[in-house]
Amino acid sequence: MRQALPFPLSKDKTFFDSLNDWIGDIFYDILPEKGYELRDEQIFMSFQLEKALKERQVLFAEAGVGTGKTMAYLLPAIAYARYTGKPALISCADEALIEQLVKKGGDIDRLDELFNLNLDVRLAKSRDQYLCLQRFEGAKKRSEADFLDHIEDTLPEFVNKTYSMQQMYPYGERSSYPELTDDQWQQVNYHPIQNCNACDMRNKCGQTLHRNHYREATDLVICSHDFLMEHIWTKENRKHEGQAPLLPEVSQIVLDEGHLLEFAAQRALTYEVQESSLYDVTEKVMVDGVREKTLGLIERTIDLHTEFFRVLRSNLIPSEEDRKAIQEDPLLKRIGTELIRTVDSLLEEFVFEGELFSIPEYELNLAEEYFEQYNFSMGLFVENGDAISWLEEKDEIETLVIMPRLVTDILEEKLFDGKLPIVFSSATLSVAKDFTYLADTLGIDNFESFSVPSPFEYEEVMEIFKHPVAQQAKAPKVLELAAEGGQTLVLFKSKAAMQSFKRAVPTDTPLAIEFEGDRELSSVVRDFQEGKFQVLCSHHLWEGMDLPGDALTKVIIVDLPMPPSDPVFDAKRKFSEHPLEEIDLPFMQLRLQQGVGRLIRSSSDHGEIHLLLTEEELRIEHLWQNVLPVPAKNR
Repeated sequence: MRQALPFPLSKDKTFFDSLNDWIGDIFYDILPEKGYELRDEQIFMSFQLEKALKERQVLFAEAGVGTGKTMAYLLPAIAYARYTGKPALISCADEALIEQLVKKGGDIDRLDELFNLNLDVRLAKSRDQYLCLQRFEGAKKRSEADFLDHIEDTLPEFVNKTYSMQQMYPYGERSSYPELTDDQWQQVNYHPIQNCNACDMRNKCGQTLHRNHYREATDLVICSHDFLMEHIWTKENRKHEGQAPLLPEVSQIVLDEGHLLEFAAQRALTYEVQESSLYDVTEKVMVDGVREKTLGLIERTIDLHTEFFRVLRSNLIPSEEDRKAIQEDPLLKRIGTELIRTVDSLLEEFVFEGELFSIPEYELNLAEEYFEQYNFSMGLFVENGDAISWLEEKDEIETLVIMPRLVTDILEEKLFDGKLPIVFSSATLSVAKDFTYLADTLGIDNFESFSVPSPFEYEEVMEIFKHPVAQQAKAPKVLELAAEGGQTLVLFKSKAAMQSFKRAVPTDTPLAIEFEGDRELSSVVRDFQEGKFQVLCSHHLWEGMDLPGDALTKVIIVDLPMPPSDPVFDAKRKFSEHPLEEIDLPFMQLRLQQGVGRLIRSSSDHGEIHLLLTEEELRIEHLWQNVLPVPAKNR
């Protein structure tokens, strides 16, 4: 139900005049009366956001840690949503940050209580954050693992029983199964291979029920950058096919940790060919009654697919990075071209199989959709276009990934078209107050920007130490520093680097250590905040994590977060005249600022930052020292 505006309108004032007055009253009178500190930086930011709404601008709003960014953007966003009758969309860097934003006692909850707004806030999570009933049933047939029984016990009654009148409600989120490891969850969650449109359990699917729920939001819809980008790319196609877009129409977009949007845009535009997925699909259509010609084409497709991945692996360029570059090989292109021709013939035969009803309708529809996407992806790979390709493990499955080199043109057309006010909010959007790097990577020509500093006196509450350490000695140094006590966050530049450290940790270590990926991330962060273990190791939590007070008193940065030497960044470097200055250094400087920013989140915080640096990293000290809030000291 649509709520009333939080302030009255009058005939002699526009909405924006009234909004401006209300923001002033809030920050200058009401909040101080309730015991809140008056922060000039926060007030300035909120007025700038009001202006961006009025003029429908793209605004880079860089505000230091402790400014109160969330309240500054939420107040005008909520008022504008109620004025327009469309919710505001708050897009976060990932699902863990969504949970943090809406948690009990978090910024939204506190704002709701302060002003009795009766907020309608709904979460729109990425599709892989939901249980898939079809994949769950398949996993039960393959395994008797205990975690599957646990999931079974938590399913609502309406999933497995039919009543004439039954109440359905959203269920099946990743956060509802905190004890599952990422590997376990990836056996039962939604996967792009699934054909939701043809699924006979769609009306009982938790994902469907969640979609119906958040589409009715009136104040705020909160999603991840990944899901926003998927919505942007699929919106027109879904409308053309008679489906509702993934997200509802909104009045504005706030991009929290907006500097990460480019990576989400690239991920959303990728096309994938997984080695084992083809085997799963073909197994389900090779049933009794299928014609010999169809079976022959399926077997030919399997043989070519297997050979393709064998040749692909033989052409990988050795690397420690997660994304393995592929050297060009004419044989690989020839096999890919033959695969496309064979799959085209197979799709023609599926038409006849459909008329004969020899293959169950759901499995046939799934196979047709899968092979159409397979051929499109393989076509991008074999063409000598402007795409970037690599091999990586996704959900422990070897996956060929194909991605367009640049996303700027598409973003400019589909997102930054001047129809909606869009606000980027983060403590780190610029390099030395210059927003050019971010604007150029996203293809934004016209924007407004401002930068306000943190209100904290960092010299009094933070110490930064630099440790000269050989690369092979960094793991023992991390353990040594962690053993000195304090709640410790260890940040790694990549998943591979974190896994390497994990293998180096002695099994008899007295430290209570947890690693990102061992279970659902938001529950891990919550337990860490409550002091249930001492050391949290992550390659992902450089941004956004808010752990005030003694919940975090030490941050160890194991390597300077330079961008990887992988196909994506190599392509960026190839098309840059000055790759070090234009690509590598801005990325590292922004990420380093974010990592350091995890420590001091409130006026009562204190602690230490430890930088583990090789000789090579120390030689470029002049390139990272100036982005630190206090000078780094030797230790």
